[in-house]
Amino acid sequence: MRFVSLMAMLFLLLRTAAMAEQAELDGSQSAGKCSKVVTFSVVLAFDLDTGKLLWVHQTTADDGYNISCEFPPPANTNCPQVRGHDFDFGSSAILVNLRSGGRALIAGQKSGVVYSLDPDHNGRVLWQIQVGRGGTLGGIQWGAAVDDRHLYVALSDAKVDLASPGTVGAQPSAFGPPLLLDPKAGGGLFSLDLTSGKVIWHTPHPGCVGKPGCSPAQSAAITVIPGVVFSGGLDGHLRAYSAQSGQIIWDVDTALDYDTVNRVPAKGGSLDGPGAVVVDGLVYVNSGYGFSGGMPGNVLLAYSVNGK
Repeated sequence: MRFVSLMAMLFLLLRTAAMAEQAELDGSQSAGKCSKVVTFSVVLAFDLDTGKLLWVHQTTADDGYNISCEFPPPANTNCPQVRGHDFDFGSSAILVNLRSGGRALIAGQKSGVVYSLDPDHNGRVLWQIQVGRGGTLGGIQWGAAVDDRHLYVALSDAKVDLASPGTVGAQPSAFGPPLLLDPKAGGGLFSLDLTSGKVIWHTPHPGCVGKPGCSPAQSAAITVIPGVVFSGGLDGHLRAYSAQSGQIIWDVDTALDYDTVNRVPAKGGSLDGPGAVVVDGLVYVNSGYGFSGGMPGNVLLAYSVNGK
């Protein structure tokens, strides 16, 4: 039997039906035993051959949320009556074969919790661990990565506040006043044992060192190659970490002005969303993410060893 997992980043599309049914699902439950399924913050498993829903594992009940919840009346009329913390799953799960035998489905949630589920036994929890406080811009956002022994997760936990026009470091917002990121909130990279969830190492963010508008949050998806973990941050830095020790072995600030090959003026900014891509000895990363206080930008960068 084969499985594919869908994460609750689909919950926005399914929320209306779920709320209308007013169904409740506590923990893991076989799909055949429940006629109504809540789709807030869940992992769903389907049979690839038939499309049959096999099981559902919900981690956070009543987690209704959309961006209108952040506005005052009447602009918030589309906010669900049952408003949650926005603890959805922002990235796909990772299916792994464990060295101890069996399989695990690894899922990082915006609640700051990492789950290891058993895909062959209705999504029962093998282990779980809290690595951050979580929130709308918190927890594990855009993607973790694994090697044969370890899981690597970067922590966002960004905090953003309203700012007065002209505040140094604040970024424009399509939703009203400028936004200013908290220079002390969030960030850090974790290595976890795939079998037990034990923390192998944790490397905090190096710090913003008083830079206005800087955030230590590391919400971008991370990338792993043999021996090295790449993690980008809202501060515009792309860092490479030793997979063995967590030591930062390379650090580059991408939030700069660039001369480009197509002669278009370009500037880097925050690293968010997709992670770095490594192919044929080159590391590619897009720099610039002007949302929720992040620094905008418009450049695709390529790095190589010794410029070769």
